[in-house]
Amino acid sequence: MKTIKTLSIALVLALSFSFARAQNNINGITSAYFTVKNALVAGKPNDASNGAKGLLAALSAPETGLKPDQAKLFNSYAEKLKYDSRHILESTDVAHQREHFASLSKNLYEVLKGLKLNTSTVYMDYCPMKKAYWLSESAPIKNPYYSDKAMATCGKTTATLAAVK
Repeated sequence: MKTIKTLSIALVLALSFSFARAQNNINGITSAYFTVKNALVAGKPNDASNGAKGLLAALSAPETGLKPDQAKLFNSYAEKLKYDSRHILESTDVAHQREHFASLSKNLYEVLKGLKLNTSTVYMDYCPMKKAYWLSESAPIKNPYYSDKAMATCGKTTATLAAVK
């Protein structure tokens, strides 16, 4: 009886540790994405490029602790996310970076929505002028597609991914 209890506790701890590791990597990816987004909001292509370097590193780290269906979902988007990250990294042309940022945002939203591992609320915002989406860590609109003051708040929140505790 004591052995079964000990094995059960060990299994719960192992699963919790795996879940925490998966959350940490997803949080790292999300945090690096927000670095890129905030650089584009500020109209700083060099900072966006540096942020994309961190994002690419986070995306390239081995995914551990995901359930098989989560791993399948992540892997189905990983190359697309890396492709857009590389383009943002390799360019200092903010217009080119923003083109890839639109695709990056759409794909990352699908990953986060499917994995349900984000530990903080994520907002999906939409820019009607660019017809493009982006993710945000805060509710106020800060448009990464237009960094001038006239269009900085153009957009609306279209979805919210609640934090998973």
